[in-house]
Amino acid sequence: MIEVAIMLEGQNGLTWERWQRIARAVEDLGFAGLYRSDHYTNANPPDKESLELWVSLTWLASHTSRIEFGPMVSPVSFRQPTMTARMASAVDDLSNGRLHLGLGAGWQEREHHNYSWDLLDMNGRFARFEEGLQIISHLLQNEEPLDFDGEYYQLHEAVLLPRPQRAGGPPILIGGNGPRRTLPLTAKYATEWNGVYIPPQTFAERCALLDELLVANGRKPTDVRRSLMTGLVFGKDQADFDAKMAPRTLSAAELRERGLVVGTGNELVDQLRAFAEAGVQRIMLQWIDLDDMTGLEALGTAVLPQVQ
Repeated sequence: MIEVAIMLEGQNGLTWERWQRIARAVEDLGFAGLYRSDHYTNANPPDKESLELWVSLTWLASHTSRIEFGPMVSPVSFRQPTMTARMASAVDDLSNGRLHLGLGAGWQEREHHNYSWDLLDMNGRFARFEEGLQIISHLLQNEEPLDFDGEYYQLHEAVLLPRPQRAGGPPILIGGNGPRRTLPLTAKYATEWNGVYIPPQTFAERCALLDELLVANGRKPTDVRRSLMTGLVFGKDQADFDAKMAPRTLSAAELRERGLVVGTGNELVDQLRAFAEAGVQRIMLQWIDLDDMTGLEALGTAVLPQVQ
């Protein structure tokens, strides 16, 4: 019915010990995939451990055998696009074709300021992002050398060698809900669109718009896979759920209206079915407590048998 994956906010204290433990659990429990953010830090202090994205994915590629994985998402503001293409191709080969290459423009002001990356204004940010998408797409999908004379990047006879083992390289995922910028770029360059924190009705509306944009670009609606990344409040029983809701100011109903998946096992299953009916093929649930392995196991046991 719907594929269920786990998504981690890597800037929230991700260390090698936590990453390795969670990865093995996600694989063993039967989740479809494991995804993580690409941030130095959060928008507000305190700063916490933040295991570097591509180093962690390289380990994952060679220490798991089944799950799909990738960044949600890797911003072009952090890395020159030819380097991102090289790393993504190599990691995908190492994993035997399990990487989803999530790409983004960058958004978080604090980390860009703190670590000397140029975020740009909104127009510049998306103009640079499109140049990055053009370069990465070409290098992954074409053998011909690339000459590129953009505002932000200039290349001369650039090639990607060795060629990706998977035809066309890893699929490109673009995340975000914006109808003016994000969805048009998705329709031109991506093979997967990832909505973020939106309820089923809004997801269905964005899917319909994306269908129109794909047709306008000479593509079929089925050319782009549909997924969603959203928050999760899960209780293995009612008492556990009530305890997790106690510090929150919004009710369970209000959180669901904002697109979060909230409740005990059967309640989550009902919400996942609604997302599937809205067009979600894979949902990435944020797992915030990186040390709650008992809860992660309970989630897999309660939900996966009912939705797969």
